[in-house]
Amino acid sequence: MKSQIQKLGGFLSGIIMPIIGSFIAWGIITALFIPDGWFPNETFAMLVGPMITYLLPILIGYSGGKLVYEDRGGVIGAIATMGVVVSSDIPMFLGAMIIGPLAAVSIRAFDRAVDGKVKTGFEMLVNNYSLGIIAAILAIVGIVVVSPIVNGFTEIFGSGVEYLVNNSLLFLTSVIIEPAKVLFLNNAINHGVLTPLGSIDVEETGKSILFLLEANPGPGLGILLAYSFFGKGNAKATAPGAIIIHFFGGIHEIYFPYILMKPALIIAAIAGGMSGVFTFSILGAGLVAPASPGSIFAISAMAPKGGLLPVLAGVLVATAVSFLVASIILKASKETMDLDSATKEMEAMKGKKSSVATVLASDKNIKTIVFACDAGMGSSAMGASLLRNLAKEAGMDYLDITNRPLKKLDNKIDLVVTQEQFESTANSFSTDSEKFFVSNFLDKDQYRQLLESIKTRNEE
Repeated sequence: MKSQIQKLGGFLSGIIMPIIGSFIAWGIITALFIPDGWFPNETFAMLVGPMITYLLPILIGYSGGKLVYEDRGGVIGAIATMGVVVSSDIPMFLGAMIIGPLAAVSIRAFDRAVDGKVKTGFEMLVNNYSLGIIAAILAIVGIVVVSPIVNGFTEIFGSGVEYLVNNSLLFLTSVIIEPAKVLFLNNAINHGVLTPLGSIDVEETGKSILFLLEANPGPGLGILLAYSFFGKGNAKATAPGAIIIHFFGGIHEIYFPYILMKPALIIAAIAGGMSGVFTFSILGAGLVAPASPGSIFAISAMAPKGGLLPVLAGVLVATAVSFLVASIILKASKETMDLDSATKEMEAMKGKKSSVATVLASDKNIKTIVFACDAGMGSSAMGASLLRNLAKEAGMDYLDITNRPLKKLDNKIDLVVTQEQFESTANSFSTDSEKFFVSNFLDKDQYRQLLESIKTRNEE
């Protein structure tokens, strides 16, 4: 179940993440040039409507199609998306996320069905006309089927959100969002669900609180501050560095292992999240576009004119509440909170051999290493960079160390490095590659052991 949810979440975020820059560009234009913006300009503001109505949905449809079937899937996904775009009065982000991948699946199925059956010299004719005909049919399907369904769902969901906002109950979403984040579903929630829905709000009101529900760095900051003051061992020593990466760099994944090491701290995350959202709701806070990554700098940049203080107030309140609750939990704990010890104990309880032992048992040389995470841009980028630097220090520059999303793993990789929460997902995408699972992607000692085992293996 967890693996399937991670796959779905990774797929949804995989559609949005490659084009998140387009959302930010639209948000900047909106914040600057609409009548209530920083520099109102009627001519430049003409970009806002067409971008959210046509450009962004079509980019989503293309991205979703390409994710399934490369460029050919992207093209048919974009064409099919036009059907849902022209038949709706709201930005069709969700419709594009549905019909784009479905269109790519359709053309891929056709291509596989005729593979090897087309006479020589007719390949281009069949390729072009098959895509055109199927795309035309799916664009009509988008108008007749997909658009009404998505419009109905959006209306129901929008009414639910409106009810929560009007009754100051939106803070209850933190009960779901904060635990889901710790399970590394943060990108799926933010970019797969909240970003499309929030963008619809922006068109109507000029800002959306939905962009702040997951991106708020306050709950994580409070927990890391509590570890800095009241933690023990390696956890206390590494927390200050994690604060910089989390709060200023926007990589929220950095604090997840600290909660997993002490699960009771999820209460602090939920309390911080709820108090932050409650503050946002009371003060009317919102952003004009998604903040990606969830850095305080990115969040501040996406605040509307005159709306920065409510946003910062919500972050501050979330931090204070999370810190208070986490401090109580940590001070009451008699356990020695050490990341390395926690990892070893967890492996012993599971009856698992260490990842290093698995690599040592391998009979093949390791040349290519891929660090993978949900979106392939956050923890994996940092982990790969750290591992690459340690490899250079060890004189192992010959290793090709990169990062990518879990869904783009394949069996051509010699070694996959990922966090243990993604074990089943990584195994399903890359069945033949060696695996190395870490509990804390910033733990240099684990990487040094890994590199030493690789060096020994490769020299045999």
